[in-house]
Amino acid sequence: MNKDLISNDIQLNSSGKLIHLLGLEGLFKHHLTHILDVAEGLLDAQGNLKKSKALDDMSIANLFFEPSTRTRNTFEIAGKRTSANIINVDLANSATKKNESLLDTMHTLKAMQIDMFVIRHKQSGLPHHVAENIEGVSILNAGDGINAHPTQALLDMLTIRQYKQSFEDLSIAIVGDILHSRVAHSDIQALKTLGARDIRLIAPAGLQYDSKQCAAVSCFDHIEEGIKNCDVVMVLRLQKERMLEADIPNEQEYFDSYGLTPERLALAKSDAIVMHPGPINRGVEIDSSVANGKQSVILQQVSNGIAVRMAVMEILAGKS
Repeated sequence: MNKDLISNDIQLNSSGKLIHLLGLEGLFKHHLTHILDVAEGLLDAQGNLKKSKALDDMSIANLFFEPSTRTRNTFEIAGKRTSANIINVDLANSATKKNESLLDTMHTLKAMQIDMFVIRHKQSGLPHHVAENIEGVSILNAGDGINAHPTQALLDMLTIRQYKQSFEDLSIAIVGDILHSRVAHSDIQALKTLGARDIRLIAPAGLQYDSKQCAAVSCFDHIEEGIKNCDVVMVLRLQKERMLEADIPNEQEYFDSYGLTPERLALAKSDAIVMHPGPINRGVEIDSSVANGKQSVILQQVSNGIAVRMAVMEILAGKS
């Protein structure tokens, strides 16, 4: 589906309450702030996750049509920590492999008293299609094609807020495959909604936004220029097939031009934080010494991801 034709309108009810989470475009600042506040409340003073009983009467099905370990595991842990009954659907042997339509499978699961679907799919707009055709079940988008990954962006925003408090005066650099990254698309939307005014996108020409989209942000060809005096450096994962599309001959050449090294990080502010959605390709997108360094908040992102996903589940269920 054409990304420009995907609408998130259905995720809000007539009262403006969130009933699905399909994407961050179309949400207001108070929606995002509420999710972050609920997530923060699910962490104790030491940053450890609390246990919640909010969803002890609900069943949540995880449907991951794309391979995923980190995201699927954090959704499963989040569901269990809210006390929901979690069902991981075996898609390798599911009815969709036997020519049953996806919507038929969803209707069947709904008949089994499932209250919420967590969906990850390679097709952009697929969670939206399900939400438009299945009533009475909340849909949570865990990543669709190159369109959106809203909970990743929200956990990124929670992490930034924990370290930097507010967004308005921050300079944030996003480095990597901007064009195809659903993480980047959702992060950019979240940052704009929360008031960030200096968003810098750093990428090779074949992986960068076009000039029209760059009108609302700053686009850079060179990482050294883009991360200068930044408060936050967000590094994206590079997929090999995208590297070939952009005429980048090998991983070493990409690292030489765009990898985040200690020398390049030194161009940012001394208290800049380093982020990555994972899994990390060390020596391709980021040097190991940076990934493991004192400015890295990558492991904090993982913990925050569980809290954010717990918060979204509770909010969609009307419990927070």
